[in-house]
Amino acid sequence: MEVAAIPWADIAPFIIVGLFAQIIDSALGLGFGVLSNSLLVLLGAPPITASATTRTAESFTSGATGVAHVLQRNVDWPLFARLAVPGVIGGVTGIWALYFFQSEILRPVLLVYLVAVGAYLLWRAPRRPFAFRRIRLVAPLGFLGGFLDSSGGGGWGPLVTGNLLAQGMTPRMAVGTANAAEFFVTVTVLTAFAGIHGLHFTNAATGILIGGLVAAPFGAWLTRRMPPKLLLKLVGALLVATSIWGLASLMFDPLPVFPRI
Repeated sequence: MEVAAIPWADIAPFIIVGLFAQIIDSALGLGFGVLSNSLLVLLGAPPITASATTRTAESFTSGATGVAHVLQRNVDWPLFARLAVPGVIGGVTGIWALYFFQSEILRPVLLVYLVAVGAYLLWRAPRRPFAFRRIRLVAPLGFLGGFLDSSGGGGWGPLVTGNLLAQGMTPRMAVGTANAAEFFVTVTVLTAFAGIHGLHFTNAATGILIGGLVAAPFGAWLTRRMPPKLLLKLVGALLVATSIWGLASLMFDPLPVFPRI
């Protein structure tokens, strides 16, 4: 498609959404899938189509984010490998479960857990030393993050980034490593979805993709330069806010905005 033929007026709102969602995701390690997927569902897309459309854009934006974090030296490579491989396996398993089982029962349990993790990060931020610690239970964390990301339309960032921070990892390394590993999970999920439903390069996906690609390097730059305590507080606050909103959406469906988080 020629640049002049792109319906810029139609995709401009989605560019803005992609821009802010990707800044949040790149800088804090979570937010892109939640915002993008929720917006598409709000506009009337079936959940599985919205998830596939989000993956179409996120496969490119997560790659750009991963590269940006590598360039900013925010990635711990041994931990990256321990996350990415089980994450891919979990993503494939989640796609299979999406078609054969009802996984919605996991959503409220996960959201309550993430509220607790976010509250812990907010409490711990001003009290902790910021030094690298050996992270345990990495493979199960990667598997569960990949499973929830594919079966529930999102979950890798909140679960993986939140847990790495709660275990004591240096904030910028936790965010960068989780973002870099997420690319491989997203591509795996996208490939599976594309084989079933095809790629969804709608105006929404195109706009979100453009905004995300522009914002990715800036978010990674922010991660490296943001004070660790501030970064930890922001991640904790975002975890609490999105998880509480998600619980409210399950209790009072539908809410005016973001009916599914």
